[in-house]
Amino acid sequence: MRQIILDTETTGIDPKEGHRLIEIGAVEMINRRLTGRTYGITDERVANEPVFAEIADAFWDFIKGAQLVIHNAPFDVGFIDHEFGLINPGRANPLGPVADHCAILDTLKLAREKHPGQRNNLDALCKRYDIDNGHRVLHGALLDAEILGDVYLAMTGGQTALGLDVIEEGDGEEGGIVGVRRLRADRPRLVTPGLSALELERHSAWCEEIRGKADECLFDRLSIDALGSLDSASLEGASLDNRGARGDDA
Repeated sequence: MRQIILDTETTGIDPKEGHRLIEIGAVEMINRRLTGRTYGITDERVANEPVFAEIADAFWDFIKGAQLVIHNAPFDVGFIDHEFGLINPGRANPLGPVADHCAILDTLKLAREKHPGQRNNLDALCKRYDIDNGHRVLHGALLDAEILGDVYLAMTGGQTALGLDVIEEGDGEEGGIVGVRRLRADRPRLVTPGLSALELERHSAWCEEIRGKADECLFDRLSIDALGSLDSASLEGASLDNRGARGDDA
């Protein structure tokens, strides 16, 4: 899944009152891993940043089709759609609305569901999930988007530092994170021994005890020959199923 963690900065709280979008920050995440691709500005670039109309197409290409993860999504999406609405007249390819082309996940709504009655702004969530935001000297959209990415992963139960890449058996990695290893389909099958005569005798006694407490024992349906070919793990799983069906501890 491709997700874009997004934040904006604006001149006010309502575009209907003439307030405008002045900064967009976005970071890309694929399958819950940050890719390193970002959309935003730096202090060095801010003096020469373009107006929205000049970057609208590039920004739209970056977010279109992705799931947008936004804290208080109606606010940011409302401003983005407003900016699209200002430049769309006369365009051959109108942009937006965002919700028609992107799935939207509101982390503020998610946080309120998980932590009702508590403060759920970004700083409070960082403290709650033990996320270091000490480098947050300035309040910038790209920085907030990066922090929100960590908060989102923590809130949704994902590891923020453990990679789980699937790799073929025989592939190697020098240092770093070792991924999940896929076993070969043609690997030798595990051979397990059958039950001994003593084990069968004890098993029969155990089944008799069950019959004294329940109307039926699952193993009554199996022949002795069949039991002799089952391994202990299979028997244990079957007996657990039988106890679970009766609802007691016999």
